[in-house]
Amino acid sequence: MPAKPAIETEASPPQHGPGAKALSAAERRARAGWMPWTQPGDAETAAEQRERQQTLAAQFGASLASDVFIAPDAQVFTDQLTMGARSWIAAGALVRGDVTMGADCTVNPYACLSGQLVIGDGVRIASHATLVGFNHDADDLDVPIFRQGTSARGIKVGDDVWIGANAVLLDGVTVGNHVIVAAGAVVSRNVPDYSVVGGVPARVIRDRRDRTVPARRAPAEAALESLGAMASAEWQAIVDAARDPDAPGFLSVDAHGRRQLTARHLCDVIEIATSFGAEAPLADRAEAVDWLQGLQDEDTGLFPDPFQPPAPGTAQDGDGLALYNVLAVGYALECLGAAPRAPVRVFEEMSGEALCRWLERLPWASRAWGAGAAVDALGTALYFNRRYHQSGRHLETLFGWLALNVDKVTGVWGRPTEAEAMLQPVNGFYRLTRGTYAQFGVPLPAPDAAIDTVLAHRRHFRGFQGARYNACNILDIVHPLWLATRETDHRRCEIEALMAGEIVRAAAAWKPGAGFAFGSGQAAGLQGTEMWLSTVYLMANILGLAGAFPFCPKGIHRTEPVGQGSPSTMRAEGD
Repeated sequence: MPAKPAIETEASPPQHGPGAKALSAAERRARAGWMPWTQPGDAETAAEQRERQQTLAAQFGASLASDVFIAPDAQVFTDQLTMGARSWIAAGALVRGDVTMGADCTVNPYACLSGQLVIGDGVRIASHATLVGFNHDADDLDVPIFRQGTSARGIKVGDDVWIGANAVLLDGVTVGNHVIVAAGAVVSRNVPDYSVVGGVPARVIRDRRDRTVPARRAPAEAALESLGAMASAEWQAIVDAARDPDAPGFLSVDAHGRRQLTARHLCDVIEIATSFGAEAPLADRAEAVDWLQGLQDEDTGLFPDPFQPPAPGTAQDGDGLALYNVLAVGYALECLGAAPRAPVRVFEEMSGEALCRWLERLPWASRAWGAGAAVDALGTALYFNRRYHQSGRHLETLFGWLALNVDKVTGVWGRPTEAEAMLQPVNGFYRLTRGTYAQFGVPLPAPDAAIDTVLAHRRHFRGFQGARYNACNILDIVHPLWLATRETDHRRCEIEALMAGEIVRAAAAWKPGAGFAFGSGQAAGLQGTEMWLSTVYLMANILGLAGAFPFCPKGIHRTEPVGQGSPSTMRAEGD
């Protein structure tokens, strides 16, 4: 049996290698300040600690268990400090504010704890970690920040938590039990129990209880690689096969297998090519730009399709296809380095009151999908108006109306229907938020509630089987989950498991040499190809695998917001 290692005591000073010089008692006490787990346990160290703790209790409101260790070189300037049994603070650490920590907590050298902190039992805080339980006020732009004072919501850390080196926890966050915060992470929102979080800002990487994550992700990674290789090799041939030699547009296939010509299919071609990082295969780029710009109606600024008769409007005012083409044509023009020639006047010329009445007349109770589509067109029109025509009216009005009318219980807009349950509100949520919250980088009003609603909706339809498995129904759950998980880690592990499975399912639907069909049992076409590739990208993005997929949406389904912050801070290009 191997011999037990010697315990460091006054009688048995530690050795640090062959022929190493034994440390003196004073040297061991000095070392223990920086490595408190090596405390020698001698009478002199105990006496120093009693004196140190009495001073801290008198000067800084400290309430300390008898076996707490606080290094002589630790900087403690608290209003109140409570430490449970066997906890310690190493040399070089800075602790200030109102700090409570439980038993078996360790604060390593050069960690910084400040503000209002409540820390549970068994929390390990690594070197150079920072917990900031207060914030500087900065709302008044006319007063320098240093004169505006501070406020504090405080930080709460649960039991059995490991906070890695150089990690930062910001004011207001709650970190659950059994959490690992990776080195260098910046935690700006709450962390669920058993999570491993990392990154800037920190996001949940995995659940410590889930031992199957690598096994689940492997098929998704393989499917992404396979689909990416096929799509990269075949997209140009698929596009060429859809070309109509007698018209500026491209042909695609409808749900009945009929080849049809619409303006949208030219836009699909442009988006597919650009999203693969290629030039759109156009005979004359300038001619295509001119043709697309020429679709814009001079009176309304909308984009009616010259190949399709007016369809019933998704809103009470206007042709639904002309509204949709604000997105399709507008983004296609951007992919070509151009823009709409004129603002979308039908919205620009409304008063704020008229716009609110227009929003209220949308069919939220009976057809929330159509209502959301109309808001998508509105938000996109306001984006184009602001960016290219320096008009930018109504953006704050729109977001204000949406904030007042969201259902805080479901997190979405509109009502379920008897025939389709939450299909209309969830699909409408995708369209509404795509053109507003996602497009402008504005936080959702109720992301956790929206996640619950979307997942319940998918479960209600049993994951969309048979004829219900189509690009709209899947995109309309994936995009909301992608958008919400940018703001919250609510049910993240469940969502990631779902995305991994859906990537495998979607990749299997690719038809070699033809692309994706819009829905199960249909013929492949441009619309299905663009939508499914974009949906797969969003799923990969949720999993952190987007970089492994060669298709990155650059048009309707792009993920980069056009503005940051509140709508009032978004300025027109060139301002």
